Amino acid sequence: APEAAAPATARTGTASAPAAHTPMRLTRAQIIERASRWTDAAVPYSMSRTWSDGYRQDCSGFVSMAWGLGSNEWTGSLDEYAVRIAREDLRPGDMLLHHDPANPRDGSHVTLFGGWTDPSRSWYVAYEAARPHARKQATPYAYWDDSGKYLPYRYKHVVEEGAQERPPDTGSSSGADGPPDGDGPSYDGSPYDGGSSYGGAFPGAGRFGPGRHGDHVLLLGERLVHRGFAAHYRQGPSRTWSEADRRNVAAFQRAQGWSGPDADGFPGPETWRRLFP
Repeated sequence: APEAAAPATARTGTASAPAAHTPMRLTRAQIIERASRWTDAAVPYSMSRTWSDGYRQDCSGFVSMAWGLGSNEWTGSLDEYAVRIAREDLRPGDMLLHHDPANPRDGSHVTLFGGWTDPSRSWYVAYEAARPHARKQATPYAYWDDSGKYLPYRYKHVVEEGAQERPPDTGSSSGADGPPDGDGPSYDGSPYDGGSSYGGAFPGAGRFGPGRHGDHVLLLGERLVHRGFAAHYRQGPSRTWSEADRRNVAAFQRAQGWSGPDADGFPGPETWRRLFP
């Protein structure tokens, strides 16, 4: 049952436990992966209903789910699980929270930050539960309305990724990717293949290009956003390879001083290594 002390909120509801447990320790990729389950399923928005995982189908229930909290929190309690950060410190999996105590039901909202979409950092990928259903879309910072009232927070139990071990020299004299290496090692679909190392092992050139689809494509796009090479995305990265992905990768490759076939927009092991240093 909802906690009596927790008032209803806009696009939120009241705090209650889906399946009580201590808050989960999650990497940023795991937070985004959990959020993507709802956006991919287009979970219908509701302040009173819960999804099959036990979390309430509104904005604060969405963040409670993505962060793996042991209860359905509301906009007035989510900050208890987080610490304030500066805008320039935002990283995927962080939260943008607007809580209005004077009008909690109709004046509050919360989104998950998925990464910047442009070098000026004026737009970002927002994961959120909103009417009519959970969605992921490019959003002006900090939100469409009441922008100045949103505050950035970081989940207290986020597990920051360790430094990636650099792969051996590819033999390319320019330091670029060199010839495609085939499909490469198998990829298990997790945004963080290879344990705790951010990015993991290069999943193989055959994983990227027209018609390719999967978490590795999304991870590439999100990293491009994080590194400031997202000018060609209109609505942020996705799991399906697009011409925008190729053009953003090419921009990153040119920034390395590469040209010609070394900057064709298709990632190889050296591009991957430099994207995930």
